[in-house]
Amino acid sequence: MALSCGRAAAGLPGMEAESPGEDYESLPSGASLSTHMTAGAVAGILEHTVMYPVDSVKTRMQSLHPDPKAQYKSVYEALKKIIHTEGFWRPLRGINVTMLGAGPAHAMYFACYEKMKRTLSDIIHHGRNSHLANGIAGSMATLLHDAVMNPAEVVKQRMQMYNSPYKTVLECIRTVHKTEGLGAFYRSYTTQLTMNVPFQAIHFITYEFMQEQINPHREYNPRSHIVSGAIAGAMAAAATTPLDVCKTLLNTQENMALSSVNISGHLSGMANAFRTVYQLGGIPGYFRGVQARVIYQMPSTAIAWSVYEFFKYFLTKHKLEKRASY
Repeated sequence: MALSCGRAAAGLPGMEAESPGEDYESLPSGASLSTHMTAGAVAGILEHTVMYPVDSVKTRMQSLHPDPKAQYKSVYEALKKIIHTEGFWRPLRGINVTMLGAGPAHAMYFACYEKMKRTLSDIIHHGRNSHLANGIAGSMATLLHDAVMNPAEVVKQRMQMYNSPYKTVLECIRTVHKTEGLGAFYRSYTTQLTMNVPFQAIHFITYEFMQEQINPHREYNPRSHIVSGAIAGAMAAAATTPLDVCKTLLNTQENMALSSVNISGHLSGMANAFRTVYQLGGIPGYFRGVQARVIYQMPSTAIAWSVYEFFKYFLTKHKLEKRASY
């Protein structure tokens, strides 16, 4: 989601320079909403699925009262132990609901970001690069993304937990709806927004800043997109880990942890989650699973950016070649 620089289409030798906004860095001005959404959906699905086993480890490492058989010192040890004791496919449990949620969530996310970015850049900086516009656009897009993704996150994390009672996604959805009501799927929504708004603001601003440093001409350069995406993802992930730990507690409603601090029923609300995490783990409790979160987020974000930037490059190249043939 790099910004339009008003340059010739990068990497397309022999093609004439386009007017500002027509280069690869912005999808073609005539591109339909479905084009933005398709590019975003593919990027989102790949982002969430390629590193899914590490995400499963992160969920378990964030457990505030883990079973003695599910205590891990590192991501590698955790994956090795899970596969050895629970089966080869266990780290992938819940991946199907993640794919179902990630497609539409990221389709709306990228489409909204591109639209908001252009609109705000025109207002704030007369169409030129604006870090403020990037941050606001990313935060606004998060509202749509999380509205779709939050129920999938609840189901996914309950499937990932050690000794999860759910055998299938449908069983999990039915049981949670029957025993906790529809609101259970959005119990962590405010916490997720509180986490993802600063996450995406840090993410987008860092990515655009890195692009200015290592790819100032905004050419199609996969290496620069991967490096920028990885650094942006790592910084945003580390900074927002405390909120992610609270989100995981709200999503999983970890029984052993809640009962150990005499909480009966269901935990709800970000303030209550923050208080409970502190009671159970003190300050270090807010950073449980930070290693796994960063290891997961770096390649995931790099994949998302490189795939999305490739779509932009490919679609613009196709458009310019079509014009040249006339």
